[in-house]
Amino acid sequence: MANSSKHITAFDAKNRLGQMLDRVKAGEELVITRHGEPVAMLVPIAKKNGAEIAATLARFKQLRDSLRAKGVTATRDEIREWINEGRR
Repeated sequence: MANSSKHITAFDAKNRLGQMLDRVKAGEELVITRHGEPVAMLVPIAKKNGAEIAATLARFKQLRDSLRAKGVTATRDEIREWINEGRR
């Protein structure tokens, strides 16, 4: 969590979401608290440029080729299951 993060109560977050999104869009990080305890953080989404996307895809292809060379295979369903597991 960045030191420059501002704390906002859940009540204020509920009533001022639009203003908060404007602040986050401008680069600010906001921590939402409930009863004084941090429970969530709003942060700007990092935008990727074409070169970063191409580099990421190249790393995935390299990983896939490396796994195939070792005889490791996975079905689309297995891959989707792994992705969903990582989101939990």
